[in-house]
Amino acid sequence: MALYVLLFPYHPGLRSPNELCRLWQTRALVEYGTLDINRALQDFGYVGDLSVKDGRYYPSKAPLLSFAAVPVYGVLRWWGGDFLYAVPEVPLVFFSRLFLTVLPTLFMLWLVRRFLLAYLSPAVADAVTVTYGLGSLAFSYSLLFMSHQTTAVLLFGGFYALWRLARGEWRERGYLVVGACAGATVAAEYTGALGVLGLVLYAVLTVLWREEPVRARWVRLGRGAALATLGALPFVVGLMLYHQAAFGHPLESGYKHLNDAAYQPWHLGGFLGIRYPDPRAFFLSFFSPLRGLFTLSPFLLLALPGVVVLWREARTRVEMRAHLWLVVALLAGYTYFTSSFSYDSWGWTTGPRHLTGLVPFLLLPAGLLLERLRNGDRPALLGASAALCTASLVFTGAATFVNYIPDDVSNAFLGLAVPLLKDGYLPPSLPQFMGMGNPVAGVLLLLALLGLAGWVFVRLVWLEARVPGPVPLVAGLAMLAALLGAQVVTVRHHDADRGAVRFLKQQWLAPPGRMVEFWPSPTSN
Repeated sequence: MALYVLLFPYHPGLRSPNELCRLWQTRALVEYGTLDINRALQDFGYVGDLSVKDGRYYPSKAPLLSFAAVPVYGVLRWWGGDFLYAVPEVPLVFFSRLFLTVLPTLFMLWLVRRFLLAYLSPAVADAVTVTYGLGSLAFSYSLLFMSHQTTAVLLFGGFYALWRLARGEWRERGYLVVGACAGATVAAEYTGALGVLGLVLYAVLTVLWREEPVRARWVRLGRGAALATLGALPFVVGLMLYHQAAFGHPLESGYKHLNDAAYQPWHLGGFLGIRYPDPRAFFLSFFSPLRGLFTLSPFLLLALPGVVVLWREARTRVEMRAHLWLVVALLAGYTYFTSSFSYDSWGWTTGPRHLTGLVPFLLLPAGLLLERLRNGDRPALLGASAALCTASLVFTGAATFVNYIPDDVSNAFLGLAVPLLKDGYLPPSLPQFMGMGNPVAGVLLLLALLGLAGWVFVRLVWLEARVPGPVPLVAGLAMLAALLGAQVVTVRHHDADRGAVRFLKQQWLAPPGRMVEFWPSPTSN
């Protein structure tokens, strides 16, 4: 929790377009009462990721986060003196992230652990939850004011409600929550509709496979669909009204009116740029040393054999059968999506950002495999698997400390994050704003991350019945050596790597030995 709240990887010189275009619309809504951000661009400076229609500029993104940040901005404006320039950029980004991406993710982690405890031992549930929280895209995108982790939170929230409904633990009105989460997902991220389709499949299967008369099942399904539709309606109608007001048609998004012509080919053809699968996009999305999902979070590889474990459980348990169909459907859908969308369009990001919504649904199969290894007297495989979790915290955690990864770097971990950390360029953080300078403040957070990485390994290999012998440790060290070796052979240290390190040092908000003011003295001009 401390790492989530205290870390603040942000560098104003980068003009983070995905974040600032949303917040500039928030400024426009409060300061000028407009959806377009023309005046905000004049008063606060230019940002990217824009759409233009009839001379008016809008964020190209789905609008939920822009509107959600309005109360945050309103309070900050009041606190800062209630005038046009009352809210500086750094506190605006910090508090928008805190309330709209960080705290919702922390709440989601609590739900994740509760869900996993229904099927896994406390040791495995704890380890998987911490690994997800600090060793996956959840960590990276909760610390950015982007919609990817918001999508994951909303999708898992909808799933959690469906799960409780299927177990008879929630009343029927819980479908209102499901619908609200689904509608908000699409209003936050258009491609979140892919995850919503998975939830629809799960909802239908959990109702139709109930042990009750056929007519009762169809009645239950109809009532649930009606309530879910009612819950989604405010978000769907609001999104369509926004599209009508901004782009002239309720079904026309900003991606059809991109301001930057260079980005337009990525979103043309198919559905939102989704075409036929490309082997290059598939391989790089999952295995690229720059931003491959399994490269940065190797523990997710456990989900693949974990699906087999889940399939075996599903043969005797109906609820596990629904989980199996959901996991397979989402894995297939997101794999098709990332394989058919332009890999070159990911931008300066950590990992394949549009797969963020998939990750929480891979936790159960990964956990089931770990549970099977713990109970099956296979210490070598258990140690190696635990090391995958530890490595995920190290690789993804280090990359998240930077969190703006240039797309021409050879390797996010050894080519960028490690050189920056080694030279004292640790992430800005709340302790630093309170007077503790870097590298001291950053080193403390780095030690906390490494300590938790070690704790995850111990939590998994330490069996309640007996003290683990040397085999899990040796196997774990061998796996870590292999993973680090893969990092070593893929880093090039070429001109692009050196240039990226040099450029980020120039843009770093809090370089070594420099104190940064969190909220500069207000100015009205």
